[in-house]
Amino acid sequence: MKRMTDNDAVFRALADPTRRAMLDRLRERNGQSLGELCEGLGMARQSATQHLGLLEETNLVSVVRRGREKLHFLNPVPLWDIQERWIRKFEESSLGALGAIKRQAEESHMQSRPSYVYVTYIEATPEQVWEALTDPTISAEFWGHSNVSDWADGSPWEHRRTDGSGISDVVGTVLESVPPHRLTLTFDAPGPVPPFGPSTATFEIEQHKQIVKLTLIHANLADDETAEAVGGGWPAVFANLKSLLETGHVLPQAPWEMHAQLRAEQLAKNDPTA
Repeated sequence: MKRMTDNDAVFRALADPTRRAMLDRLRERNGQSLGELCEGLGMARQSATQHLGLLEETNLVSVVRRGREKLHFLNPVPLWDIQERWIRKFEESSLGALGAIKRQAEESHMQSRPSYVYVTYIEATPEQVWEALTDPTISAEFWGHSNVSDWADGSPWEHRRTDGSGISDVVGTVLESVPPHRLTLTFDAPGPVPPFGPSTATFEIEQHKQIVKLTLIHANLADDETAEAVGGGWPAVFANLKSLLETGHVLPQAPWEMHAQLRAEQLAKNDPTA
């Protein structure tokens, strides 16, 4: 019998309308408990648990524990892989136009926060990538900020400037820490939690022979303007990271300097002396 591939398992999981409904509910509002999902779908907890178990096995749903409670998050990476294989090489532009029309037609019925996904490939080991993301000295070298935390589930973390000011431009909580393969953080500027909930940044680190596939999923962004700013920032950071790990030094010019005005505005928002 032919062995089931990862894509086979994903297609099998998506074939069931109940599981698709669960994913749709998580797309509307990520981070729901089992009870919240059961309430919205009108099913018994045992049935919901079985469906969620299959979605977890196929990596379509990830789970984060908060005390005794398990929160469920939609993970778009398996769907992204299918899109890369089956759609991107053929009619992406045409399908994208149709998708935009469909989204516009549905906009009055369903509101969802934008997300951003970025994938890069690095000649390194998962351990090296993990260390670069979590070590304050290395992160300062390629990111211009020190990532500071003990990286345990539930711990706070800070994205701290390296100019000695002590200012952190991003703060959050470590939601899931599975070294050296997966790291999920809340990711927002200091201050009150946004009314729609914090944004989350998930780093997926996958090894393939001598290279690493690094996937970033930045979800629950405030609006399209924020998504556009995020889309300019992450590629710059990862370009510097890739250069550091593959050559031993960062790029000769900081890539985010190409967006210097936007970066200056963002930093000024978090500086109480400005």
